Amino acid sequence: MGSLGTAAMARMEEQLAWYRALSAEDRSWVGLVAQAGIAAFVEWFGHAGEDRPTPSIEFFGTAPRELKRSVSLQQTVDLVRIVVEVVEAEADELASPGGEEQLRHAMLRYTRDVAFAAAQVYAREAEARGSWDARLEALIVDALVRGEVDDGLHSWAAALGWTSAPVVVFAGFAPDEDPRTVIDGLRDKGRRSGHDLLAGVQGERLIVIVGGADSIKDAARSVVPRFAAGPIVIGPEVSDLHAAARSARAAIAGLRAAAAWPDAPRPVLAEDLLAERAIDGDEDARAQLVENVFKPLAGTPLLDTLATYLEQGTSLEATARLLFVHPNTVRYRLRKITELTGYQPTEGRSAFTLQVGLILGRLTVT
Repeated sequence: MGSLGTAAMARMEEQLAWYRALSAEDRSWVGLVAQAGIAAFVEWFGHAGEDRPTPSIEFFGTAPRELKRSVSLQQTVDLVRIVVEVVEAEADELASPGGEEQLRHAMLRYTRDVAFAAAQVYAREAEARGSWDARLEALIVDALVRGEVDDGLHSWAAALGWTSAPVVVFAGFAPDEDPRTVIDGLRDKGRRSGHDLLAGVQGERLIVIVGGADSIKDAARSVVPRFAAGPIVIGPEVSDLHAAARSARAAIAGLRAAAAWPDAPRPVLAEDLLAERAIDGDEDARAQLVENVFKPLAGTPLLDTLATYLEQGTSLEATARLLFVHPNTVRYRLRKITELTGYQPTEGRSAFTLQVGLILGRLTVT
């Protein structure tokens, strides 16, 4: 056994460049595993006849967990192949007279079981890694939803291989499937689309974080089909994962308020639900409406023009009469309001948003 182990190590050193690149400690562990495997084969072969027990593969337990991270499954196959070649090369000397064929047949059976054993070892490691990744992913999504963002978040994301920017968050309802199946399907879709993706099912709610998409439309194409029926709200695009808490907050607030706009498109931007979110109590939406609608108009004739126009049911003539100005002046002011706020008073949804922004602005100065 000692000479076979030495021969196997020498051949690894000669033929495997990655083995030569290992640290001295890892090479020592590999040698112990190879020698343990040879010893296990000798012990197993000692049971004569066809009633030999199933070969023991406990020798894989000789290696520390760290070695499994240093040596891949393909490299393990290389190791097994070289050990088998060494034993087969010595078969004529190892076997009793006339027993060479029996020894080779036993080697085939034994190495088959070793191959399956190696696959099982790495499969268990992959499952453990997958379970850990799933817990880490759930922690990241939960932290972003709760707004608890710190340096640890980037460390967690780096452990999952997250490198993408910009980032956008989707919120909708989870399908009636096993959450793990839903998330695995989303992750597979993200890989095929070339996006980084994190997802979490929280009760009836499904949160999906997409990074690296060329546009919001590009990101939506990958994930929208995986949501259940009902509204899907897209938070604003942000620069990186650290800022994704703001996008998640807007998307979730929009999902809560989406019922107030039954005819909303699917998916709908959280920005398009500012008025509904503000009425529902979203402080971010309220502040944004005051900043975008009320403040640009405050202290100018535009504010009175907007208020009068909305109070008169968007009637141009009635507004002009009450303000004692020409209708063309009202038209000019309405265009200026659109330029300053981004909302067009003559359009129904925009008029509603302007009305809510106007009311909130008045409340802030009283």
